[in-house]
Parts: sequence; structure tokens; C-alpha cells
Amino acid sequence: MTPRGARSVVEPIVTAGTIVAGAGCAVALVNRLAMRRLRAGATPVIEPVIIAIPARDEATRLPLLIADLRAQQGVSRMRIWILDDGSTDGTFPAAVEAIGDDDRFTVVAADTDPEPGWTGKTAACARLAELAGVTADPPPGALIFLDADVRLRPQAIAAAVSELRRSGAGSVSPWPYQQAGSLAEALVQPLLCWSWATTLPVRLADRSLRPSTAVACGQFLVFDAAVYRAVGGHAAVAGSITEDLALARALRRAGHRTVLVAAGTLASTRMYRGAAEVDGGYTRWLWSAYGGPAGAVAVDTVAAVAYVLPALAALFGRGRIRRTGVIGYGSGVASRLLARSLESGTGPRGADLAAALAHPVSIGAYLRLSGRSWLLHRRGALRWKGRPVPDGPGRSRPGRTALRAPR
Repeated sequence: MTPRGARSVVEPIVTAGTIVAGAGCAVALVNRLAMRRLRAGATPVIEPVIIAIPARDEATRLPLLIADLRAQQGVSRMRIWILDDGSTDGTFPAAVEAIGDDDRFTVVAADTDPEPGWTGKTAACARLAELAGVTADPPPGALIFLDADVRLRPQAIAAAVSELRRSGAGSVSPWPYQQAGSLAEALVQPLLCWSWATTLPVRLADRSLRPSTAVACGQFLVFDAAVYRAVGGHAAVAGSITEDLALARALRRAGHRTVLVAAGTLASTRMYRGAAEVDGGYTRWLWSAYGGPAGAVAVDTVAAVAYVLPALAALFGRGRIRRTGVIGYGSGVASRLLARSLESGTGPRGADLAAALAHPVSIGAYLRLSGRSWLLHRRGALRWKGRPVPDGPGRSRPGRTALRAPR
């Protein structure tokens, strides 16, 4: 093919990618300006609040969350249940020591692995809800699921429950600020927020009952307890790798709205630590994200065309192709900064700017993780925290637990 012929093929593709990147930037700007935020200073919460924390090998992180919960303000009727889900690192004694004599906490130890068809997390969450009495006779009040690596400011729980009641929704998902402490984390973690911030006008989606527009974050999920029970709780999504999103869709199908709010000023988390955890964490579930191989190929292709190709055109193209590539690359960088600012609730930081400038590299890292996830899924080789990852739904019992006093 002659250079002119190659140009005639490449130029419209670069232009199409730049248009997609520009549209994503515009959506991110709308979300940055319009999305609701979780704010301190909410009205004190007097209704019962049950907090459920599944924990597997979290001896170093769980005590920090326990300390944050003990410091919560404005929640007078809070009860916390913690499940030590077969840990081998001393999670149970670490939790007991952190709890001290605070009788609001109960620690539970699982004595079996999940039944076939359940993921470890769905089984743990279902058992916690059962022990807390939510599935048998839901009390009036709120049910909150927290991951052990979440950190909370003192008014985070009160603000989350107040947002649930203000919105009238069946569930609220406060999105924590995703911290990044290594290069791999800085490249990949901000893509979580960026992925929905550039594709979905959240305020419009929050008014919808369409399951396809639901967004949720399982690190911090707040439910009306009666609604959670009515839709079947975690038992309804037993085999789902992305149980948070599956639950949000189940609520919407049952006629209950779900709401996403930015919570970066009150909640944060370092989801993975280092390249190995990033690799293992994302490969276990990316295969399930888009409904099948065709959906994954479509999404991955659009990502490459919109956020990698323009950068290459800006570097190696000439004339109009280069100018178009610069615009596309700049739109991707700007959308990344807007999404990060939306997530944190502050202006971009120096590290955020550096990571945003490397956005095409981030997309390349995501494409690698997506391909690796599908490869391992096809081989049946996916594992997480020592357990095989199920590849389909199940609805059997979540497994037995042994109840132990906090001290």
C-alpha cells in the first residue's frame, strides 16, 4: 500500500478514536460538575445500622478499619459483624485485639469453604447477613457491607445512611478514593472510576431502573435492609465474580433505584498492593465484565482506537493525522484528570498528572489484563486468595460458621 493509501485508511480511524475520546472527556466533565458527593455533617442517624465485613487474610488492614469504625460519630445504634473467612495470617486474633472491650462488635470464624457455585465473598456476605438476622426477619434500618481495606473518616457511616434515606433508593454505593502506592497501581487503579466517569452520565443513570446503567462498588455498599432481603441478598448472585454490580442490577430489576455517590473525602482504599496483586485481582474478573468474548473484543477495540491510536498518531503521524492525534491524546489525558478529581474530591495532584500523561500505557496494561483474564478463564486456572474462581451462578448454602465472642 502506498503512503497515501495508508493515510486514507488510518486517518478516519484516528479521527473516529479522537471523537470517542472527546465525547468521554465531555461526559467526565459533566460528572465532575454534577455528581453527588458524600459529605460530612449529616443529620445524626438514629435507626439501626448493621455493618458486615468479610475478611480473608486481612490481619494488617482489618485493625485499621476497626479503629475507624470505633471512631464513627452520629450513629447511635451501630452493630458490626466481622467474618474471618478461613484466614491463615492471624486475622481473627488481630480483629479481637483491635476491638478491645467494644461490645458493638462480633467476630465470626468460618469453618468450611464455600459450597460449589459460590464465590468466597458472596458466601461470606450472605452468612454475615444471616447471622445479623437480616435474611430471616430484616430489621428496619440500613445494612452496610465494607471491605477490610477501606478507611473511613469519623462521619462516613452517618453520611452514607443519610444519603440512602435522602435519595429514597434501595441502595447507595459510596465510591471510595482508590489509592495507588506503586507504579502498577497508579497505571491501573484510576481506570476503575475513569471507566464509568467517561461513559455514563451518573445523575441520569441514578434516576433510571435500567440494569445496564447501574454502577456499584462492593468495597462500600449501603442497603435498605428490607430491600436487600426482598431481592434475595447475596444468595441471588452467589456465583457472580462482580457481585456488587450483580446486586445493583437485581435491585433495579425489582423496581428499586440504586445510586452512586463520590465519597473520596470520607472514604478511601488501597485495593491492591503491588503489581502481583493488581494482576491477580483484575484477571480473576475481567473475563466476566462484558457479557462474553464478543463484548470484550468490542470494548477492548474501542479502548485501543480511542486512547492508544491517537497517542501513536501524535508521536509518529504527520500533518492532519498528527494534529488529530494530539487532540485525541489530550482528550484522554483530560478525561483521566477529571475522573481522578471526581474520585478524590480535590484538584489533581502531581502523581495524578504523571499517571494521566501515561494514559495510553494504562490502556495497554488494561488490554493485557483483559486478554490474560480470558486466557486463564478458558484454562480454568483462575484463583483468588487460594480458592478457585467459579465460572457461573449458584444458589446453594454459603457454608457454616463458628460464632465466637469478641474476647
